[in-house]
Amino acid sequence: MTWSRNLDEKDMNNSQPNQRTILIIVSAIDVLLSGIVLLIYFSLLPIDISNWGIPRWVVGLVGGIWFTSALAILVYQVTRTDVPE
Repeated sequence: MTWSRNLDEKDMNNSQPNQRTILIIVSAIDVLLSGIVLLIYFSLLPIDISNWGIPRWVVGLVGGIWFTSALAILVYQVTRTDVPE
């Protein structure tokens, strides 16, 4: 019983860097995708969003909130220090 509990605790400690790496990769991809949405909204990419049936301001609002939240998560994960307990 004690051995398996120690093994589980070791696995949980080893999964922390992996989870952090996954969060960094996923949030970086989110920043890129939301950045593309904002480029479309600001007409810097030649894609006509008026045919989508979505109001233009909604695309900008969703893209802006998505970009801001993904950037906040990315900055937090990159600048977080690992303090062992």
